[in-house]
Amino acid sequence: MKAVQYHQFGDPDVLVYEDAPKPIPAEGEALVRVYAAGVNPADWKRRRGRTPPEHAIFPMIPGWDMSGVVEEINAPQSDLKIGDAVYGMIRFPNPGLTYAEYVAAPLEDLALKPHNLTHVEAAAVPLAALTVWQALFDVAGLQAGQRVLIQAAAGGVGHLAVQIAKQHGAYVIGTASAHNTDFVRQLGADEVIDYTSTPLHEAVHGVDVILDSLGGAILADSLRLLNPGGIAVSIVDWNPPVELAQQMGVRVQSHLVKLHQAQLVEITRLIEAGKLTPYVSMVLPLAQARQSHEMLEGKHTRGKIILDTLA
Repeated sequence: MKAVQYHQFGDPDVLVYEDAPKPIPAEGEALVRVYAAGVNPADWKRRRGRTPPEHAIFPMIPGWDMSGVVEEINAPQSDLKIGDAVYGMIRFPNPGLTYAEYVAAPLEDLALKPHNLTHVEAAAVPLAALTVWQALFDVAGLQAGQRVLIQAAAGGVGHLAVQIAKQHGAYVIGTASAHNTDFVRQLGADEVIDYTSTPLHEAVHGVDVILDSLGGAILADSLRLLNPGGIAVSIVDWNPPVELAQQMGVRVQSHLVKLHQAQLVEITRLIEAGKLTPYVSMVLPLAQARQSHEMLEGKHTRGKIILDTLA
């Protein structure tokens, strides 16, 4: 099969489109013909070597998000069948190997693709939507009527977070650059702050939950926006300022997304009900994975970039 691989950590130019062995599904796995693979910030961070040493097995195929069709099932019993259109986040945080024409995926990592999404659209969902779901509900315990601040609300995680929080009955405040404020408002945000022109502390106060995708000093500074007992959940900062938060009477916690098939099924139901829509800003052929990383790394993108393995 064709796949994108890298033989050492480094810049985007280490990504190579080349022949690779077609995977053989182990027991409890399905062989999926990948139609589309999602590109996430975690992909380029892994490519740069921000990973435990035990994961450094070269050559490495990047990627965790994918959508495709089941071609083989190695299991005595399965709810899935050959020919099913499926999507999922594969083996995260271990290598998912989805930048390829085929992937051997654990059955518990897969769910039926939303019937109203194309494979390209579906590949934009799993990692980002599961991150939002777990951060807002499992960690923050978001309740209807609460005020939630979504940082980088036009991004891959943020644009889904706005919709999910709004569907849950929250009052949603999003931050975005000037050219994305209308987009975030259309997603359902009650307020949109242009962070390039307005200091956040002047425009926002009294929030119950913050979904942080920036970390560092911005995360620390945002704690003062929280109501007493409020919580900031960071999906990027693994050493959040816990002591500072305690001194301020608020909470801060980091969260790394986990595999959760039942949650992905709930997300599918939201999508099929027309209450959650992923936005794909760009589709590139699999062979142009390098360009996708160049665009995503260090830049603010609207929605998601997807690799089309059929192009």
